[in-house]
Amino acid sequence: MSVSGGLRLAFDRLAVVDGEALQIFTANQRQWLPKLPAEQEVRLFREMRRSLAEIPVASHDSYLINLASPKPESEAKSITALVGELRRCAALGVEYLVMHPGSHLGEGIKAGITRFTANLDRAFKEAGVGAEVMVLLETTAGQGSSLGADFSELAQIITGSVFSPQLGVCFDTCHVFAAGYDIRTPEAYRQTMAEFARVIGLDRLRLFHLNDSKKELGSRVDRHDHIGQGQIGVEGFRLLVNDPRFSNHPMVLETPKTEDLHEDKENLQLLRSLLE
Repeated sequence: MSVSGGLRLAFDRLAVVDGEALQIFTANQRQWLPKLPAEQEVRLFREMRRSLAEIPVASHDSYLINLASPKPESEAKSITALVGELRRCAALGVEYLVMHPGSHLGEGIKAGITRFTANLDRAFKEAGVGAEVMVLLETTAGQGSSLGADFSELAQIITGSVFSPQLGVCFDTCHVFAAGYDIRTPEAYRQTMAEFARVIGLDRLRLFHLNDSKKELGSRVDRHDHIGQGQIGVEGFRLLVNDPRFSNHPMVLETPKTEDLHEDKENLQLLRSLLE
């Protein structure tokens, strides 16, 4: 949800679509050094959330951040920016910070994972936040030199980090599908989730992004579509929302939307109609 006009207004927009979980940006995602929210804004955000029975809230980090970058200036800026993201989440009481594992930019997957993990640990140390903020590594489509399309790449970061207890995974349906993991049939869904459980562990899975995919299975192209209108189709989402293992997991939409949010209403209505 947009935070235009103030962070707390995201809750008002969530109410418009009858939402039960929220994802926001805590600052302008296209600025390197946004300021911490003012004390009053933090207070109002926390008060609004308490009034809504503490619904799950996640923040997505800036699209500028690339902890796997071999370019010294970009690497340094990314670490500083992530420190700010972590501190804003802690100040606001936001428990999940979703981030992409970055792009190795030609250095190779192994080097990218090593660099990302080391820089993630540096950011955690510098931010000084505790277990109240968990970083969720997002599954990716594998576009370009992006890391995180293979479950094993996320597992390597988690096991290699000093801050492993503070790391989890955000499962993006569009990204996973574009990366080559099928969820469209009961058997394909079972195999994909079994592979996730084997490689990473279901205890690490904390949040879902529910997005259909404009591109086909294994395309490695990240293009979100409305639920049931893309290549995954309705049945894949029916399998997911009825999986009892995830009945209490927050799930958020990142599908295209306009100001009146009618698209979110329609997507949520369809998803809820699939519940058995």
